[in-house]
Amino acid sequence: MIEKILEIIPEFNEIQNKELRKNAIAVWQEAMAYRNWTPEELLSIPFTLLADHVKITFLEHVRTVCRICIACDDVLSSAYRERKTPVNRDHLIAGALLADVGKLFEYNKKDGHVVKSRHGNYLRHPFTSVGLCFKHNIPEEVMHIAAVHSKEGEGFKRSPEAIIFHHADFIDFELVK
Repeated sequence: MIEKILEIIPEFNEIQNKELRKNAIAVWQEAMAYRNWTPEELLSIPFTLLADHVKITFLEHVRTVCRICIACDDVLSSAYRERKTPVNRDHLIAGALLADVGKLFEYNKKDGHVVKSRHGNYLRHPFTSVGLCFKHNIPEEVMHIAAVHSKEGEGFKRSPEAIIFHHADFIDFELVK
């Protein structure tokens, strides 16, 4: 299963810390197993249920936002060099890949469609993402990115990595919505 996850989400290979990469992949393995999501299903489910006629898939969104985060960090590093606000790139990438993984609990399969699950009626994906991360020994700095990336994080002081991810995520979300 690890090979298949790396095939559909090659951005995991951008995480240099092997332990963090292994644990982040384990989060995805558990989330996929919860409802028996197949890699093929992940390639076709919509990234949000908050808008109609979404043509962007869940995996496209996760991967695109991750790449936006990497590009943003690259541009800031190139422009400001040593004056740049320090960003832990591994934490940024892991956070980008884990922030929405809770949607695999928030969503359910019904009659060939993706619908909000019972779980999703009680807990939005940031909460579930953090819970999964906690279970798999993901650092607090990464859990913070997942916790504060959406409306649940409003009013909470965001780390530099969380700021980058929050804006990258909403760039993609707002353009699709």
